[in-house]
Amino acid sequence: MTTPTPTPAGEPLSENDIAALGVALEAEHAAVYSYGLITAYGNASRRDQVAVHAAAHRARRDATAAMLAAGGAVVPAAAAGYTVPFPVTDPASAAQLAVTVEEDAATAWRSALEHADSEPVRGIAIDNLTDSAVRAGNWRIALGVTPPTTPFPGQPV
Repeated sequence: MTTPTPTPAGEPLSENDIAALGVALEAEHAAVYSYGLITAYGNASRRDQVAVHAAAHRARRDATAAMLAAGGAVVPAAAAGYTVPFPVTDPASAAQLAVTVEEDAATAWRSALEHADSEPVRGIAIDNLTDSAVRAGNWRIALGVTPPTTPFPGQPV
């Protein structure tokens, strides 16, 4: 058993909190990688949006890693590369990858919400779940998908 990790509110993290945050961190690592592809192939008119979304995922990744490291928990390192679910070759496929990335992040944060023990970790998870759901909706709007939202964001299909 590891030493409890302090939450932002100063409460210790349980093993469940550490595991939940570890899964979410892995999704954030994948999101940061994927936004590199989205940047490379995305529509130039969405460059600012892509930069903001990529920065948000980097900030989430860093904050989650710092939270895990604070108590000596093992921080999952990013993989050298990630497999995307389809070829990204143009702005439309880049936008579709952005939807997928945000859905995957929402799923990871929803899982963290469901499995975490501490209120501060659940609060962080709900904030990040909501943020990813909104981003996914914005990308669906860009793709012309109707409706742009899902009834239960982050729910595995």
